[in-house]
Amino acid sequence: MAQLSGATQARETMDKEECNRQFSPTLWSKRIIQPFEGSNEHPVVDAHIKALQEGTARGKAVAETILDVSYGPGDDEKMDIYMPLKPNPAPPVFVYIHGGYWRILGKEFSGYMVPPLVESGAVVVALSYTLSPKGSMDLMVDQMRRAVAFISRQYSHFSGIYLCGHSAGAHLAAMVLATDWSLPEYGVTPDIKGAFLLSGVFDIRPLVQTYVNEHLKMTLEDMARNSPMLKVDAMAPLAGKCHIVLAVAEHDTTEFHRQSRELEQSLKSAGFNVTFLDVPNVDHFDLVEKFCSEEYQLTQVIKEVMFGGVKP
Repeated sequence: MAQLSGATQARETMDKEECNRQFSPTLWSKRIIQPFEGSNEHPVVDAHIKALQEGTARGKAVAETILDVSYGPGDDEKMDIYMPLKPNPAPPVFVYIHGGYWRILGKEFSGYMVPPLVESGAVVVALSYTLSPKGSMDLMVDQMRRAVAFISRQYSHFSGIYLCGHSAGAHLAAMVLATDWSLPEYGVTPDIKGAFLLSGVFDIRPLVQTYVNEHLKMTLEDMARNSPMLKVDAMAPLAGKCHIVLAVAEHDTTEFHRQSRELEQSLKSAGFNVTFLDVPNVDHFDLVEKFCSEEYQLTQVIKEVMFGGVKP
């Protein structure tokens, strides 16, 4: 009898209530936050959005910005670019894909990690995509692939692309790694040198019975087609060229931990250089909220991969 994958076991052994719990990061946070008046979101989510807004405002204050750059014809196909005030002729570019369970947030909330990166000479590009229910998963994946191709074509002087995604954004970043760049719609093979996949969902099939799918309305076939855990073979051309950092928060759900560990093993088996981090004393949300700090562990790892050229 064939052995079931971890995600298949999760889908077939967890009831709907447990599946929802495993994919509800707010339930695992240890922080006590008072509800925001008039909000329908969980207080941890409201606090997260506030932190991202404030961090993005600080990012705009320390960088030269080009906002609302179109990477495609769609209304939501926009990016914000943050450049160092001191010119760098061949900067690395940090391409950030936001989380929000494919339902909330956008590039306007995605400049919070800018200060330590632009001050080191990097360019930061924050991407938006069409959120559900308006946008399908197929569309979101296609948009992120086209955005990375656009960056590679338009800014060929960059010294390499480093993808980063948080939560749903980590899923989309991993799907970008599985792109067949030989297809004519891209017209380029981006020089992807690194990827930071932070608290991601990499096999989305267990989501079929959760509240998350109420907006996405995906079938199991849709989910299998868009699960990077099932696309590691397609990532193989990047092995040996792209350093991948997988990170989870101490207070992430056990399923988030399990999926990141499973992807780590699959990537290592495919020949990738992979670093795994279990970041202490943070939850799913402040895992990235702390990026504004130069001393933060993940900030240091990202800068080491981008500028140090060696495994952290």
